Amino acid sequence: MTADPITTNESGAANRPYREVTDANGRVYRVGETDRDILGHSRKIMIYLPWIAMMAISVFEYAYGSAEDTLSSAHGWTQSNTFWILSIWVFFQAGIAFPAGWMREKGILTARKAMYTGSVMCVIGFLALSHLDNVWLAIVGFGVIGGIGAGLVYATCINMVGKWFPERRGARTGFVNGGFAYGSLPFIFIFNYAFDTGNYHRVLDLIGCYILIVVFGCAFFFKDPPKNWWPADIDPLTYGGNDKSATSLAKNPPAVRQFTPKEAIRTGMLPLMWLSIVLTAGVSIFGISFQVDFAKDVGFGPLVAASSMGVMAVINGIGRAVVGWLSDLWGRKLTLVFVIVVLGLAQFGVIWAGHLRSEWLFLFFAFLSGFGGGAFYPMFAALTPDYFGENFNATNYGLVYSGKLVSGLFGGGLGSMVVAAWGYNGAYALAGGVSMVAAAIALLLRQPGRGDRESVPVPRPQPAT
Repeated sequence: MTADPITTNESGAANRPYREVTDANGRVYRVGETDRDILGHSRKIMIYLPWIAMMAISVFEYAYGSAEDTLSSAHGWTQSNTFWILSIWVFFQAGIAFPAGWMREKGILTARKAMYTGSVMCVIGFLALSHLDNVWLAIVGFGVIGGIGAGLVYATCINMVGKWFPERRGARTGFVNGGFAYGSLPFIFIFNYAFDTGNYHRVLDLIGCYILIVVFGCAFFFKDPPKNWWPADIDPLTYGGNDKSATSLAKNPPAVRQFTPKEAIRTGMLPLMWLSIVLTAGVSIFGISFQVDFAKDVGFGPLVAASSMGVMAVINGIGRAVVGWLSDLWGRKLTLVFVIVVLGLAQFGVIWAGHLRSEWLFLFFAFLSGFGGGAFYPMFAALTPDYFGENFNATNYGLVYSGKLVSGLFGGGLGSMVVAAWGYNGAYALAGGVSMVAAAIALLLRQPGRGDRESVPVPRPQPAT
């Protein structure tokens, strides 16, 4: 193509000419523009800013269990009330992913506006938790509004990374996703040691303001790459140009084409991913909701109870990053199955540790539960564009992630009913069995169209720009 003059865009970055190449499957790649041409700086910022924002909102889910006793005393709520508030939060946090993705891909909601809106809704959630004694109003404020706000931030951050790093998304997605867990660590200890009925207003109000400031600041720099964009230094046809990227692409080849949500559903793989995440996330949420209470019920002291949750949060986050990196070497599907099996075994281990009254063994299985209970999220986040492409990833991953809204109901609220009926041992045994079923379902996953060209219609190549 002819070399067009290089101009600058509204952010001051260079507008370089690009071309579109088509591979053997008919997939189109937009090549020629570097990340600096589009952003004016390295795309690495699209790792660190989403990571920081994810750490800010992690307090919602991973520290909530440590605040439940004080909230119950301050507002006059029952244990069931506090569990259902979290369950409703999970429902809306996961449920907003699909409509938010649809609005983003229709141009109704930009990434930046989604983050701005989410930050404001997050602070409303914590103000509601702080000042509303009526449990139904708290459910609306924290569970519904706060859940939607956190979901907007979460979905936007995860999709941003997937779009900017199509050639090695495992490690990057895992790193960003990890912030959603270990970012809560300071708040877990605050809620266990410096949070009481005398200061809960001030603590919760300050946390809400902290989330607003951090997320709003990160959002200012958010920007999506163009449709079909591919890094200029990686050949999308041969995977040449970078040894690490070539290894990852060999294990996790790009989607054969860009699937719309309806097409992704028709492959049968998206429904399988949805079902697997329903079961796995349910086990993870159960562990987050009940680990501190189980530790206290067994007779472990408050330090062990708080430390077990702290260990879970840290390893939950670090495990996401490690597994993301590992999936670039092993392949996404194998790594996902490994993680889910570890999560299931950890549930049985917690029962064993409680039976032996062994604090160190309890902390060890809290370690494994935290690892497995978080690491599957970046695997699904990376598998979705691996299987269905990046152009509709916000919507496709929104559909997959929406499985968590079902998980929130039986992992938290219904989990409390199982504990009441069967005790902690019975509930943890059921959770371990559910996890093994999820692993079996994950074994059925395969990339649509690769090795089975007849199952996916191949579009005609598009003309070069």
